[in-house]
Amino acid sequence: MAELPSGLLEACVVVGAPTDKLRDLYQLHQQNKLKEALSLEAEVLQVHAPPFVSKEANSSQPIGPAFSRVQRRRSFIKKKRRDRDRPAEGLSNGEAASRSETSSATEDISVPKDLDLIALPQLCFPGGLQLSTEQREDSYHFLVFTDLFGNRTHGVVAQHYRAVQSCQEGVVQNGHRWNSAKTRLFTPFAVCIISKFPYYNALKDCLSCLLVQLRPARQADFEETIREFSARLSLVPLPPPGQLHVSFNLRPLQVVLPSREDQDSPVIDIDLHLPFLCFSHTVLLQLLACLLQEQRLVFFSSDWARLTLVAESLLLYLQPLSWQQPYVPVLARGMLDFLMAPTAFLMGCHISHFEEVAAETEDLILVNVDEGIIHSSCSETIDLPAIPLAAADSFVSRAECLQLHYDLELCHLGAGTDANALRSQRRDWQRRLNSQIQNIALELVVNIFRNVPDFLNHEHRVFNSEEFLRTRDPADQLFYKKVLETHIFHSFLRDRLSRKRDTFSRMEQSMRGHGNSRNRAVTETPRRALMSDLSKTGYSSYTSPESRLSKRLGASLPNLEQPTTDAASAITPTRPNSLRKMTPDIGLKSPKKAVKIFRLPEFPPPLAYHYVQNYYSDMVGSLGKAISATPPEESSLLARYHYLRGLVNTVSNRRLDALEDFQSLYKTDADIFPSQMVKSLVDSLPDGERSQADRRPELKRLISRVKRDQERERACNGSGQEEGGVKRFQLPKKYMQLEEFVKCVQESGIVKDQGTIHRLFDALTVGHQKQVGPDLFRVFYTIWKETEAEAQEVCLPASVLEHIEATECVFKLSSSVKTSRGVGKIAMTQRRLFLLTEGQPGYVEVAQYRDLEEVKVSSAPFLLLRIPSLKLRVRGRKDAFEANLKTETELWNLMVKEMWAGRSIADQHKDPQYMQQALTNALLMDAVVGSLQSSKAIYAASKLAHFDRMKMEVPMMVPKTTAETLKHKINPSLELAAPQAVDVLLYTPGQLWVSVSGGKVMVFDASSWSLIHTCHVGNSRLNCMLGVDQDQVWMGSEDSVIYIISIVAMVCNRQLTEHRAEVTGLALETEKYSQKVAYSCSAEGSVMVWDVSTLQVKRHFRLSCDRLQSVYCSSGSLWCCSRDSVMEVWRTGSLKHRVNLPEQHKGSTATFGSILLLPEREELWSVCSDSGEVCVWHIKDTSRPIQRVALQDCTGSTCMIKVKNQVWVGGVGRSSTKGKIYILDTERHQVLKELHGHSDKVTALCSAEDRYVLSGAGKHDGKIAIWKVE
Repeated sequence: MAELPSGLLEACVVVGAPTDKLRDLYQLHQQNKLKEALSLEAEVLQVHAPPFVSKEANSSQPIGPAFSRVQRRRSFIKKKRRDRDRPAEGLSNGEAASRSETSSATEDISVPKDLDLIALPQLCFPGGLQLSTEQREDSYHFLVFTDLFGNRTHGVVAQHYRAVQSCQEGVVQNGHRWNSAKTRLFTPFAVCIISKFPYYNALKDCLSCLLVQLRPARQADFEETIREFSARLSLVPLPPPGQLHVSFNLRPLQVVLPSREDQDSPVIDIDLHLPFLCFSHTVLLQLLACLLQEQRLVFFSSDWARLTLVAESLLLYLQPLSWQQPYVPVLARGMLDFLMAPTAFLMGCHISHFEEVAAETEDLILVNVDEGIIHSSCSETIDLPAIPLAAADSFVSRAECLQLHYDLELCHLGAGTDANALRSQRRDWQRRLNSQIQNIALELVVNIFRNVPDFLNHEHRVFNSEEFLRTRDPADQLFYKKVLETHIFHSFLRDRLSRKRDTFSRMEQSMRGHGNSRNRAVTETPRRALMSDLSKTGYSSYTSPESRLSKRLGASLPNLEQPTTDAASAITPTRPNSLRKMTPDIGLKSPKKAVKIFRLPEFPPPLAYHYVQNYYSDMVGSLGKAISATPPEESSLLARYHYLRGLVNTVSNRRLDALEDFQSLYKTDADIFPSQMVKSLVDSLPDGERSQADRRPELKRLISRVKRDQERERACNGSGQEEGGVKRFQLPKKYMQLEEFVKCVQESGIVKDQGTIHRLFDALTVGHQKQVGPDLFRVFYTIWKETEAEAQEVCLPASVLEHIEATECVFKLSSSVKTSRGVGKIAMTQRRLFLLTEGQPGYVEVAQYRDLEEVKVSSAPFLLLRIPSLKLRVRGRKDAFEANLKTETELWNLMVKEMWAGRSIADQHKDPQYMQQALTNALLMDAVVGSLQSSKAIYAASKLAHFDRMKMEVPMMVPKTTAETLKHKINPSLELAAPQAVDVLLYTPGQLWVSVSGGKVMVFDASSWSLIHTCHVGNSRLNCMLGVDQDQVWMGSEDSVIYIISIVAMVCNRQLTEHRAEVTGLALETEKYSQKVAYSCSAEGSVMVWDVSTLQVKRHFRLSCDRLQSVYCSSGSLWCCSRDSVMEVWRTGSLKHRVNLPEQHKGSTATFGSILLLPEREELWSVCSDSGEVCVWHIKDTSRPIQRVALQDCTGSTCMIKVKNQVWVGGVGRSSTKGKIYILDTERHQVLKELHGHSDKVTALCSAEDRYVLSGAGKHDGKIAIWKVE
C-alpha cells in the first residue's frame, strides 16, 4: 500500500468533563446543594482520525458505517473506563453498553500513533475545566506538540460551553425528566484539531464554522456533527510549496490554506506583526538575542492564545535558523514543574503564575507579553550580550517603516457587505505585511551571520570558529562566543557546509554585491582589511562601499584595451558590507509571483465511499481545466496544479495518473518533486498496473529513475558515508605526514592549493624527517595569525592613504630601519613597497613591483661594521633604494623577489592569480622563518619561492602575438584544492556560463568578470549548453537529462528526461511561421525536436552512427556529427547524405572532433580529435574536402567557432601538451595567428558579442582566457 500524503487533519479530539461526574454535579445543582462551581478533571471523549471511509466498509454496509474505522479508534475510551471500573452506561450517547469488546489488536491502533492523549486534556483546558452557571463566549488557543525526534504537530483548540441538561437528554431520575426551567449549569467542551502543519488561522476559521453548527445541535447529534466535520477536513489536500493556495467552503466561511514559500520554508498562517504590537523594538531585539543564545525563556500572558502566537512569530523571525530546544508555548497549571528543567527551553504559562515562577526558579528569562517587558528571575534587568549594534540599528530603522495597523488601510474604503470579500482583503494586507516582516527579520539574521561562510572549509566540513571570533568587533565577541556554542547555530552551520540554497544564502549573496569576497573578480587573498577603511575606525568595524554594479542582462562587456588586470583591483579582501538602512519592501530580491487560489469542490453530503470518489473526480476535473487554461510560460503555476492533481490521484488510488502528474513536474518545477511519495507509489504498484506503466514511455522513464535513485541511496548508506557533521578547527596533537598536513592546512584556512601546501611541507621539514610536529605547526599557525592581526591593526594617516589604491592592504610591515630615503618602516602591499616615515608619518614610495630591475642583498657601513641591507634598483630612477634591514634582510630579499616574479608573470599572462599566489608565498615565507628560528630558516623559506625559481630556471616568455591578443584570465577553480577542467562555455547577454566537473555551473558578470552565482545541476559532467531565450539556458548532461536554468531567478527547477543516453548536443532554430524549436541529440543516435514553449517533444528519430556528438541546424536541414561521420538530415529524420572521415584517416583512431557550418559560403569545416588539420567541404559536394589546412605543431582539435570572418580552432600542441588556439581566415583558408594561452588542451570556446573569444582548458590548467577579436 502506498504511503498516503499528509492531509490537513491528523485528528480531531473532543475533550470535556466525564459524563457520570456531570450527572452527579447536575443533580446537586438542581437540589441547590452545589455551593460553588467546581473544577473537574477533563478527559478525552471522542477521537476522530482518518481514514473515515474505505472501500471495504462501503461494500459491507450502505452509508452510515462508512465511519466504522473511526468508531474502532474510539475503543481506547472503553479500555480506559474498564481500567477505572466505570460502568458501561457512562459512555457517551450512541455508544451501546452491549457493544462487543474490541480485540487487543484493535486497541493497539485505536489512537493515531503520534498522538499523546495523556497530556492533551490538560492542554485543552490549561486553566482547568470550570463549570459555569451562565453561558460563556467561545474561546480559542493554540498548541504545539514535539516528539522525541523534534518533529512538531500543531493544535487549535476551541472551548465551547453547552448547557449540562442538553448533555443529559433522555436521562430520567425517579420517573421524571429534568426540569430545564430551573437554574441552568454550563460545562465546556474543547474541540482540538491536530495537524502536521501550523495552519492556525485556517483551523481557527474551521472551528468557528463548526461551532456555528454545534450551538443549535442536540446532544444526540453532537458527536455525529463533529465526526462529519472531521471527515470533511480529512478530504482537504495541502497546497504544494509556491504560489498556489487552496480554499474550501465550510459555510458560512470560505477558508484559505496558504502554501509554503518553498520546500524548506515553514507554513506561515499567522499574523507576524503581533510581537511588534506587544514589544518595543529594543525588547524585541533582546528576545531574539535570548533565543539565539538559547536561554531558558518563559512567556506569560492572561490570554492563552497570545502565548503561542507570539512565540511562533519570534521563532519564524529567526528563519532559516531553527529552535532545537524543548518548546511548549502553553503549559497547563499542572505542568509548571517543566520549568525546573536544566536545559534551555521556550515555554509559556498564565500570568497568574508569574510571581510563583519568579520566586521558585533561577536563571529564567521572564517575558510579560501583556505589558511588553522582559527581565530575569534574579533581577529586573537582563545581563546578556546584545545583538551586534550595526545589525540592531538596521533592524530598528527598517521596523520603524512598517505599517502595522489595518484600520489605516480602510480609511478610503466604503463599508463592505460581503464577509468573505472583507476577509480576503484583510488576508491580502496581512500577507504583504508578513512578507515585509520576514524580509526585515531575515536581513537581521544575515547581518548577524553574514561572514560565517568565509570561515568554512566545505571539503573537510570545518568551521574556523577562533578566527571568526577574532575578527568580530570586541564589543560583539561575547555575543558570538555564546551563540557559537548553541544547537541552533550548529544546525545553521550544517546547512552552510552543505551549501544549502535557502533564503539566507540568497539574501547573503545579493547583499554582498559584486565587489567583495563572495563575488571575487578573479582571485582570493589572505584576509586583510582595506586600508582606506582601517584608517578611520580600526579593523573590527570597517564597512565597505555600496556595491558598484548591479546584475543586469544587458551589461556591456568590459573595455579590456587598457591593462586593467592589475592585481590591486583583482585582489579584494574579505570584509563585511555596510549595513544599509532600507525600507520594508527592500529585501530578498526575487521575482514575486502572483498568488492563485484553487477552490475545492463542495464537500459531498453523505461521506460514503462512492461519494468521496466522485468528490475526488470533480477535483481532478477542476484541476485539469485549470491546467488547460494556464499558458505554458507559467510553468511554476502549472507545476502546482500537476502536484495537487497527483496528490488527489494518489489518495483516490489512481496510481498511474498520479505518477504521470508527478512526472510532469520535471518539465515545470522539479524542485517540488515529492521523491518519497513517488517511491512509495512505485513500490505499491500491483503487477497489472506495473505492466501498464511499462507500456507508457514517460512512466517507464520515471520508474527506472526512481529505481536508480534508490540504488544510489542504498549504495551511499552501505558505504557508511556520514554527511552533515560539523568540525571546529583544532590544532594537531600528533606528528603529521604529508597527506595529514595538507588536510590540516586546508582546514585552518591558510591556503587551499595543494601545490603550495606541498612546498610549505618541504620548507617546514628541511633538515629532518618528512613529518611536521604539533609544536612546530602550532608555532607556525600562531605566527601566521599574529602577522595577519598586526597588519590589520595598521592605521595609516590620510596623507598616506592619498598615495595608495583604495583596494590596497598592508600585508607586511618591517621593524623601524634606516634607509637611503629616511628612517621608517617598509610596508608591503599587493601592488608596491613604500616607506612609512617616522616622526611626522609620511609616505615615500619605494617601488611598484612591475618597475623593479634588480633586488639583491648588500651591506651598508655603520661605524666599523657592515650591516646587511636590501638594495633595489627601480626603472626610471638613477639612485638605488637601500634599507638596513639587518637580520630581516634575507627574508625581505626572498619576499620582494617572489612578488617581483609574480607581478612579472601575471603581466605576461594577463592572469592576476599569479600575483595572488606570489603574495601567499611571501607571507608563508615570513611565517616559516619566524617558526623555525634556525640557521636553515632562510633556506627553508626559499622552498616557497616558486615564481622566482620559475623565472630563473625557465623564462616564461609569452609569444608576442599571444601577448597582444590575450586580455585577461579567469580561474573558476579558485576556491578548490586543485584545478578542474572547463567542460563547456556559454555567453548570454551580460553573463558568462562556465561548466566544470560534476555538474557545477558558475556564472560570471561579463562587465567585471566577477562570480555572481554558483549552482549544481545533477552530479554528472555537462556536455553542452544553449541559450534558448531571454530566460532559459538548457544544459545537456551525461546523466541523460537536459537541465533548464532560469536566467532571471537563477534556479534550475525544470528537467527534460526523455533521452535514454547522455545528451551530447543542443541546437536552436526559429521557424519563420511557427514557435521556437530546439534540437537535442544523445550519444546512442537519438535526435529530439522540442517545442520550446511547451517543452514537449514534437518528433524524434534515431540515426545509425558511432556516438552522436553534436547537432546543428541550417537552411531547413540538420547536420549531425558523430565520431565516424557527419550526416545531413531532413527535419523529418530521413538521411539526406553522409560525410565520412577523409580517406587518410580511415582505419586509424582519428574521429571527428567538431564541425562548423558556414552557410553563407556553403562550406562545412571539420577537425579531428587526433589530426592536426582542418578539412573544408563544399555543402553541395561532400565526396571529398575542397581544402585542407594544416595546423602547425597540432595533434588534434576538439572545438571550433566562427567569429566575424575568422574561425577559431582549439587544440593541443604536438611538441608539448599545452593548449593552442589557431585563428583561420574563412576566405583564404589560411592560419592567421597561433595563440599559446593554456598549459593543457583547449576544451571549450565561445564568443562574446564578436568582440571577445573565451577559451577554457583541461584539468591541468583549468582557466579561462579572454582574447580580443580583431
